[in-house]
Amino acid sequence: MEWRQIPLGLLQTNCYVLYNPQKDCIIFDPGAEGEKLIAYLEKEQLKPQAILLTHAHFDHIGAVDEIRQYYKVPVYVHENEANWLTDSTLNGSQLFMNGRSITVSPPDKIIKKEEVLSIGGFTFEILETPGHSPGSVSFYVENMNTVFAGDTLFQGSIGRTDLPDGNQEQLLNSIKEKLLALPKETTVLPGHGPVTSIEKEVHFNPFINGY
Repeated sequence: MEWRQIPLGLLQTNCYVLYNPQKDCIIFDPGAEGEKLIAYLEKEQLKPQAILLTHAHFDHIGAVDEIRQYYKVPVYVHENEANWLTDSTLNGSQLFMNGRSITVSPPDKIIKKEEVLSIGGFTFEILETPGHSPGSVSFYVENMNTVFAGDTLFQGSIGRTDLPDGNQEQLLNSIKEKLLALPKETTVLPGHGPVTSIEKEVHFNPFINGY
């Protein structure tokens, strides 16, 4: 399997497309610019199987309906943020988009607990990693040594916790107990910015150095 990072929207939110040799794919966090994402998928002849959301802030959900309707695929989100998709006051767009509301249709599938999720030929371990938001999750692909971490952990930084329902202590606990417990060679695919690894962040991230 391989993945492609596609920054989308004003905040350059990282959308990821994970695909296998059969051209099936999973889409993570289609935050904006649905036409651009569809053009890439069509060009590569990829066949989406599902949309997985690491969390439901507005910059991670903006193109959800465009992709869902075009490819007729289900959308997964954690139960703690299921109602954020339809509520601009919860997903942050009212606060940060000068009154512009970004909402999408309700999710098709609800993540309720940490478990192994299988979709077609793809298998993920769901890790609950709240703190940046109450329903933040990370998707770990063991056979690729890769975790789709959303806005939990960045290169040299961590997710912001000054947004409504953010909690820095909870976020640091999520990173320590869930992400840093992964093998040190694990590649971390963050919601913004460059790709990193667990090993690099343990050594160089000032927020978690020494854990």
